[in-house]
Parts: sequence; C-alpha cells; structure tokens
Amino acid sequence: MISALNQLVDLVEEHLVEELDVDGLAGALGTTEYHLRRMFSSLAGMPLSEYVRRRRMTVAAADVVRGEEDLLGIAVRHGYGSSEAFGRAFRAVHGVGPGDVRRDGGPLRTQPQLRFRLTVEGILPMDTRLTDRPAFRLVGHAARVPLIHRGVNPHIQEHITALPQEEHGRLKALSDTEPTGLLQVSDDLDPDGTEGSELTYLHGVAVGRDTPVPDGLDTIEVPAGMWAVFRTSGPHPQALQTAWAATATEWFPSNPWRLRPGPSVVAVLERADDFSTATCELWLPVEPG
Repeated sequence: MISALNQLVDLVEEHLVEELDVDGLAGALGTTEYHLRRMFSSLAGMPLSEYVRRRRMTVAAADVVRGEEDLLGIAVRHGYGSSEAFGRAFRAVHGVGPGDVRRDGGPLRTQPQLRFRLTVEGILPMDTRLTDRPAFRLVGHAARVPLIHRGVNPHIQEHITALPQEEHGRLKALSDTEPTGLLQVSDDLDPDGTEGSELTYLHGVAVGRDTPVPDGLDTIEVPAGMWAVFRTSGPHPQALQTAWAATATEWFPSNPWRLRPGPSVVAVLERADDFSTATCELWLPVEPG
C-alpha cells in the first residue's frame, strides 16, 4: 500500500497538467481506485484532488515569478482554459492572485512533494475481528449530511433528535442480524474523504434480506462480503474517531486487506447516560488486498 501511494505521487508529478488515470494505476498495482483514494486522503490529511491542485499551483508559481510568459499562456499550459479560472485556483492556494505575485514575488505557499513511509508504532491496540456476512439490509431513517472529521456532527445530531423517542425502540425491535442494535450508518462517502462533502447518514438497524420492512423506512441493500470489525472504548466520539484514523495509518498498511465500496457502520454496544463515553464496534467492508 505504501509503495502504491508513492507511485501515485510520482504519477501526479509526471502528469501535473493532465487528468490522472488513478483507476489505471490502481489496477496495475493490484488494488482499486476507491481504496487508493481513501488511503491517500486518510494518510495525507487532504484529498488527492486538493494535493494535485496545490502541486500544480506550486509549480505554476515559479513560472509566474519568472515573468517569461504571459499569465494566459501559463494558465493554458497548466491545464486551465482561461486566466480567470487559473487565477481562482492560484488564489485558493496562495491567498493572492498571480498578478500580485508577479509584481511582488510573493507571498507563496509551497506544497512539497509527498513521500509516504510506513511507521507502525502500535500506540493504539487494534481489537479487530474479520467476519464473512451474507447479504443483509440496513433500514431506518436517512438524511444527507456534510462530512465532519472531528467532534460531534451537529447535522447528524439534529437528524436523530428530530425522531420521536418511541421510534428508537421500534427500530431496535426490528434488528435481527449482525451488526446488532441501533446503528450509525455512513454511505455514499466521497472516496477522497473531503471534509464538507455530502454523505448519506442512516439511523437504523440491520435485518436479514427476507425480513419484512415496515413502510416509511429508508433501506440500504448490503451485498454479501467480508467485514473488518474494530472494537473501541473510551471518550465518545473521540475514541471512535481515533480508531477510524488508525485503520488507515496502522491496520490497513499492516494487513492484506483493502476497503471495498459500501457503507461503514457503527454499533454502540454500551454508553454512559450522557454519551460522554461509549464502547462501539466500527464495521468496514473489506476484501483481500
């Protein structure tokens, strides 16, 4: 995985002004574009698309400062159809327009070329099991919400709070397969994991494929496959979010598995009355890497 990510970085440098064939590279390396993008964003702390933009604007800034070519020519050479589009991208990275930089020589914000190295420190014991599950359904109440990496997501909280109290009990009574109990489900997640991008959040339960589902509930069909299940315990949601990050930094680079498309599921096994602490299971769909 680390080698694949470094080859991806090299591909970015070779094709800074072109569209990246990430899917082709992933296939040649025996992995998938979905897994490659998810691992890149988790380990780099930014989506692949943002890294590409920063590198393009880092290289473009040198051309702007040299002053040997007009700004439109630089824009076209770096893959932009107009000086306006180039200016917006340039300003988003450097904080000032290319004309200002040409006149003043800066300020510039440089994005160094990334290099990934595997350092498995084992600071977080990974309590993990692998389970092969038949196809099942996730049923409940769904909403589109923005992705927030740290802390409580207020949009999810608002969605759950809006449900009548008795609805939680009704849902829980429907649960008849693993993962058991009330679940926090994230689906249709942007592979780049861009903060602020939308995902489908479902508050519900897992049921068998043949279980009758009452009217008025949203349904996510989940195909058969392998799941990696990570057990976490401690302050909530910090312990869960720390474990989620550690799957990318420690577990996947150390194990012959990769993420496959599908929902991620959190089952809350135990919790304090005020939800300040909790014991959870994080279910991630995987396949052999």
